[in-house]
Amino acid sequence: MSRYAFFILLVSPLVCLAEAPASAPDDAPIGVVGNIDFEIQNVFDLSNPDENRALFRWMNRFHLRTREKTVRKQLLFREGDEISQRLVDESARILRRKRYFYDANIEMTKREDGTIDMKVVTRDVWSLTPEISLSRSGGENRSQIGFEETNLFGLGQTIQIARDNGVDRESTNFEFADPHLGRSWVSGFLRLADNSDGHSNVLSLVRPFFQLDARWAAGLSIVDDERRTALYRLGEEAAEYQQDLNSFRIFRGWSKGLEGDWVQRWTLGATFDERRFSAVPSPELPQAIPEDRKLVYPYISFEIFENRFEKSENRNQIGRTEDFYMGTRVYGLLGYSATGFGADREAWIVEGGLSRGFGSMNDTALLLDSRYSARVEDHSVRNSRLDVSARYFRRQSEKKLFYAGVEATFGNNLDLDNPVQIGGDTGLRGYRLRYQNGDSRVLFTLEQRYFTDWYPFRLVRVGGAVFFDAGRSFGDNPLGGSSLGWLKDAGIGLRFAPTRGGTTKIIHLDLAFPLDGDDSIDDVQILLEAKRSF
Repeated sequence: MSRYAFFILLVSPLVCLAEAPASAPDDAPIGVVGNIDFEIQNVFDLSNPDENRALFRWMNRFHLRTREKTVRKQLLFREGDEISQRLVDESARILRRKRYFYDANIEMTKREDGTIDMKVVTRDVWSLTPEISLSRSGGENRSQIGFEETNLFGLGQTIQIARDNGVDRESTNFEFADPHLGRSWVSGFLRLADNSDGHSNVLSLVRPFFQLDARWAAGLSIVDDERRTALYRLGEEAAEYQQDLNSFRIFRGWSKGLEGDWVQRWTLGATFDERRFSAVPSPELPQAIPEDRKLVYPYISFEIFENRFEKSENRNQIGRTEDFYMGTRVYGLLGYSATGFGADREAWIVEGGLSRGFGSMNDTALLLDSRYSARVEDHSVRNSRLDVSARYFRRQSEKKLFYAGVEATFGNNLDLDNPVQIGGDTGLRGYRLRYQNGDSRVLFTLEQRYFTDWYPFRLVRVGGAVFFDAGRSFGDNPLGGSSLGWLKDAGIGLRFAPTRGGTTKIIHLDLAFPLDGDDSIDDVQILLEAKRSF
C-alpha cells in the first residue's frame, strides 16, 4: 500500500478539480463598504436577568475588553472597499478562531445608494485563566498549575506560565504568542520549557496564507528539544531512550489567489532536522535506542483546495458556532536530503494529504481525511506511514446527534521513535495508556451525543454521551509480544463546555468498561480530561 499511497493521494482529487465551476457565486461584488461599526460585548450580558448578578457585574467591571483595533486588523475589508459575501464570511471565520471570542458575526445593512454598512459583533470571554487542573486517562494522572492570558491588554496576545506534571515528565513552561505583530499578519510564537528530562524551546515567525485570496506567505521556525521517551508494553513502561532534536525550517510560498472556486498554492523551502539518540542518564529500564538521523533538504510543496465551508453548532462543541471545511483539499511535498548539504544520508522525503467532505453538517455529513509520509533511501521505503480517518455526523434533532468514526494507521519499516499505539489517550477509553503497540492500528468509535439546556450558573453548558470503542494493533511490536487482537469497551460520560473562559476544550468525565484485555485491566476506567471535541 505504501508504494502507491502517495501517487493516489496526489492524483485522485484532480478529477474534482477538472469539474470545478468557473466562478465562485459568493465572490461576486455586492457593493462598497460604508461605515464599519463594532459591538464588542463583555463576558456577561447584563441586559439578561439571568446574568445581571453581583459576581457577573464584578467580573465585567474588571475585564479589559478586546480593543477595536484588535478586531479591525483581522477584517479582510476596509471602508471604501468593494465587498463580497465571501470576504464577509471569511472575516467572521477568522474572528471565531480566536480563543478570546466566544462568538463573532458580521451583519450587513444596505443603504439606498447601494453602500453597505457593516456591523461586527463579537463576545469576549474571560481571558485570564488560572491553570489549576487534574486529569486522568488510561490509568494515569496529570496535574497542572499556573495561569494563561489569551488576550493580553485586549491586544489578542497570549502569555502562559505553567507547571505541568504529566505522564512522561514534569515541565515548567513559558509561552508567548502574537498572531499579528504590529499591524501585520505576521505571527510570532516563543516557548521555553525546563523539563525534568531536558528542555524544549521553540521560536517561529510566520506570515501565513491568511485568506483564500492571499498571494504570498513566508516564515521560519527553530526547535531545540531534549527529552526522555518511554516505550510501552500493556500500558507499562518497558524501555526508554534519550532524544536530542534540533531543527530549522524556512519557506516562501506564492499563489494566484482564489481562481473561480479553487485555490492553488506553491511553496519552496529548506529543512534541517537532526535527531540524536542515546541512553538515558541513570536508567531504570532497558535501553532501546533508535538510529541517529540528520536530514538536510530543500523541498517543494503544493496545495489545491476548494472554497467550501459550512457553519453549524452542537456537533463537536455545545451551543457554540462551529466552522467546518467541506471541500476537497490535496497537498503534496517532495524534498531531497543529500550528504552534500550536510545530511548523513541520501533520501527522498515525500508527504501528501487528501481530505473531502460530503453532505451537510446541518443534516448528515461525512468527513474523510488521509495523510502520508515516508523516506526513500538505499532503494527502499523507510518510515512509511499512512493515516486515514472518516467521521460521520447524523443530526437526529436539535439536541441529539449520532456520531461514528473510523481511524486507521498503516505503517511500514517505521523508525523506533515513531510508534503506533492504541489505548487511553490514543483511543480505546477502557484500557490503559498506550496499551497495545505495532506498526498499524484500527479504531472504531460509535457515540450517541446529547446536548442539554442545562446551563449551571451561566458558566458551563452540559452534554452527555453513550459510547462504544473497538480497535486493535497489527504488525511488528518493537518490544516484542503478541497482539491481543480486537479490544472493545463501552461507557457513558458527561461533557462540560466552559462558556466564559479562553478555551474551546470540553471537559470529559467518562466511565468506560473494558470488554477484553488481560488480567491487569480494571473492570472500570474513570477518565477526567479536557479534549478539543465532544
